[in-house]
This record gives sequence, structure tokens and C-alpha cells, in this order.
Amino acid sequence: MALMHIDFYSQVLNLCMNMDVILPQRTHKLPNIDRNLVDGKFKTMYLLHGMTEDHTIWQRRTSIERYADNLGIAVVMPSTHLGFYTDTTYGMNYWTFISKELPKVCREFFPQLSERREDTLAAGLSMGGYGAWKLALGASDTFSAAASLSGALDIAADIKQHMDSHQQVVALFKGIFGSMEALQNSDNNLLSLAERLAGQGKELPRLYAWCGTEDFLYQTNLSAWEHVKKLGYDLTYKSSPGDHQWQYWDTQIQDALKWWLDNF
Repeated sequence: MALMHIDFYSQVLNLCMNMDVILPQRTHKLPNIDRNLVDGKFKTMYLLHGMTEDHTIWQRRTSIERYADNLGIAVVMPSTHLGFYTDTTYGMNYWTFISKELPKVCREFFPQLSERREDTLAAGLSMGGYGAWKLALGASDTFSAAASLSGALDIAADIKQHMDSHQQVVALFKGIFGSMEALQNSDNNLLSLAERLAGQGKELPRLYAWCGTEDFLYQTNLSAWEHVKKLGYDLTYKSSPGDHQWQYWDTQIQDALKWWLDNF
């Protein structure tokens, strides 16, 4: 398994960006590792970080490299700053970067990565859970599936929870999404985005979600899960005791990968 730290230029953001990439190595003899090497190009997971983190966090808080090595998949972990995977009102187009430019750049840098939709998963936690579902719903020609762990899946409702006591957070979200009225029916609202995609007659992405029952996002996860189920999406969802912590996400990312790969 190779772990690479990549500094590269984004034409979309007009900014130097960072990503870490885990890439399978076709070596059969490695000590203490059970490997699942496959022929052909590698299935790829784009693994997204949360609000306060960056591209290094999954490696520092989980054993993601070991999980990927055992499964024989590639993992792309980009830094996307605090832009909520959105083309922001202040002019930084993080959505265009993550949904269009990044997959293109990765496949140019690493031709071993599969270009097939069915081989490409988006996953993430918290803000990254929002971003993962957004990639599957808003860039479904590239991403066939998405896994959200403790994701902000009903972003309008999640913002409203903070409107009275966290004015700084409200100002941040207005800078990203604009007014609450603009957000409600836009593609930045996953519930509205899911409705529009369901009405287009395209093949719908498969969705996965987990949230802890003590998580502050749990109730809005429940309503979001119910919404996409009614729209006809293939949704697998789970809840169990836990709050917004890495000890749960380290376990749940393994279950999400099993869900994804078991469908092949």
C-alpha cells in the first residue's frame, strides 16, 4: 500500500490544495496483512472531512489505511476547508472543485483509478457526510453511492438549531449558502436535490447513513432518511448508541465499506 501526500493547484479555486491518497500496491507478500487484490483498475472512495478538520484527519483518527489495504481499494482524502462542499456566495467554488475538477485531476495523476461510476464511492463524516450525499445526488454520473456518518443531511434544519445561540456560525453559513430562503429550494439542500434527481428518470445512487442516537444531528438524520426513502432511493440506514466522536466513526466506516463492496 502506498500513502502519498499531494500538493497541487486547483484552477477552479485559483489556489494550491492538498490531498492524501492511499493506493493499493500489487505486492502479494506483506507481513500480518490479509489482502484482497483485484485485477483491473481500483475501486475508489473519496473520503471527506468535517468542519474543523482537513485531509489528514482520517489517518490520524482511524485505521483507514489498514482497512483500504485489506480491501484493495484506493482512497482519496482531499482538503476542502470550511466551504461545506458548496459554490459559496463569497466566490469560492468548492462544489465545482470536489465534484468535477478533483476526480479529473485524480484520474490524471493516478491512471490506476477506475473511471466507472459503479466503482466510485463518496463517504464522509459530519460536514463530509453532507458532502458525500451531495456528490451522489448532484454528481450521480460520477458517483454511484454515498455513505454519511453523522452527516448534516438536513442542512436547513441543522442551521436553524444554531440560530439563537451561535451567531458566528449563522454568519458563516450565510456566507456559504446565502439566505435561508435561498438555501431552502437550492441544490445545496440535499432534500430538494434528492427530489429533483428522483424526477429526472436517471439511475439513482445508493445511499448509506449512520448516526448515533445521542448525536446532536440524530433527529434531523431521521427526517432526512425518511424523506429519501419516500422518494424511492435505495437507502441503508443504521443508528446505535453514540455521539459525535471518532471512536464511532472508526467502526462505522468499516461497516460502510462492507455495505458498498458487498453489492459488487
